Amino acid sequence: MSAENFDQCFAFVLRSEGGYVDNPADPGGATNLGCTKAVWEAFVGHEVTKADIKALTPDDVKPLYRKRYWDAVRGDDLPDGVDYAMFDFAINSGTSRAIKALQKVLGTNPDGQLGPATLALLEAANPRDVASQVCEARLEFLQGLSTWPTFGRGWKDRVATVEDRAFHMVA
Repeated sequence: MSAENFDQCFAFVLRSEGGYVDNPADPGGATNLGCTKAVWEAFVGHEVTKADIKALTPDDVKPLYRKRYWDAVRGDDLPDGVDYAMFDFAINSGTSRAIKALQKVLGTNPDGQLGPATLALLEAANPRDVASQVCEARLEFLQGLSTWPTFGRGWKDRVATVEDRAFHMVA
C-alpha cells in the first residue's frame, strides 16, 4: 500500500492547482494552491481575508490536504495510483463523492464510507483498471456541472493527467 505516497501526490496536486485565483465564475471564490477561502476558514476555525488566502504557502496547506482529503479517502490504505486518483478527485469534488465513485467501480453499495468491505474488494481488483474507472466516473460527474462550459477543458486535461500519473504509479 502507499503510506509513503502522500508527499508525491501532494506535489502533483499543487502542480494542478496552481497559485492564487479569484475567478468570478468559480463558485469556490478566492483560492490559492487549491484551497478555497471557505475551506481554509473551516480548517483554521476563524474568518480570513483574501489577502490571507493569497499568502498561503504549500507548508500552510499541506496539513489541511492530509487531514481533509488524504486521510478521509484513506490514502495510506489504497494501492499506488488509486491513492492519487482518489485524493485528487476528493479535493475537487468531495470525499464522499470520490468514495462513492470508487465503490460503484468495485460493484458495492455506494455509501460514501470507505470501510473494510470496500478495501477488501479493492485489494482483489486491478489498480490500473480501478484508477482509470475512477477517473472516468470523475469526468462524467464534472461534465454534468453547470460550470463545465467555463472550466471543462481544464478539468478534462487535469483528469487525463491524473489518470496518466496514476497509471505510472501502479507498481
